[in-house]
Amino acid sequence: MFPELPPVLLLRSARVHEVCGPGATAFAAITAARIGGDILWIGGGWHSEALHPPGLLVFMDPARLLVARTPSQADSLAVAEEALRDGGPALVVVEITRPLDLREGRRLQLAAKTGGATGLCLISEGMGSNAAETRWHAAPVFDHSGDSTLMRWEVIKNKSGTTGAWHVRWDEQTRHLHVVSPAGERPGPAGLPG
Repeated sequence: MFPELPPVLLLRSARVHEVCGPGATAFAAITAARIGGDILWIGGGWHSEALHPPGLLVFMDPARLLVARTPSQADSLAVAEEALRDGGPALVVVEITRPLDLREGRRLQLAAKTGGATGLCLISEGMGSNAAETRWHAAPVFDHSGDSTLMRWEVIKNKSGTTGAWHVRWDEQTRHLHVVSPAGERPGPAGLPG
C-alpha cells in the first residue's frame, strides 16, 4: 500500500520550522490537521488576501482555528512569540513577509521550547532564518490519477537530520497523509501510470 511516513515528516514539537513554495498553505493546513489541538494562524492585516477557515474543511475542523490579523510583521512576531511561550495552541502558524534576523528567529525558538508548542513560519522562497529547525519547500505535482492533489515536500534545511524529498497525498476521507512513489517508480506495467 503506502510507505510508512518518514519521521522527518512529523515536525518536532517545541521548535519553529519554515515552509515556502506554492504549496506552503496546504503544508501548514496538513501540519495543523496532523498535530491536532488548537491552531493560531497569524497573518498581516495589510494583505488583501486572507485565510478562509471553511476552506480548510478537507483538512480539519475550522472551529479549532483562531485567526489573528496584525498591523505589522513586528506585531505578528510578538503575537507568535507570546502564543508559543504560552503553549495554549498546539501549532502557531505565522505568515512572514520579510526575512527574520537571527535575534527574531532565536526568540521564537526559545518561546516554542518554553511552551512546548510547534511553530511554522510561511516564508517566501529564498527567505529564511538560520534559527529555523527545518525549512521545507512544498509544491503541487501534476498527476494523471485525479484523486487529490499530489504534492512534493522537500526538506531543504534540517538542523537535526538529513534532507530529502517526498511525494505526498492527503486523503480527504481518512484525513491522513500518505507518501507515494514518484510516477516513474510506481509498481505496475512499464510505461503506464501506477
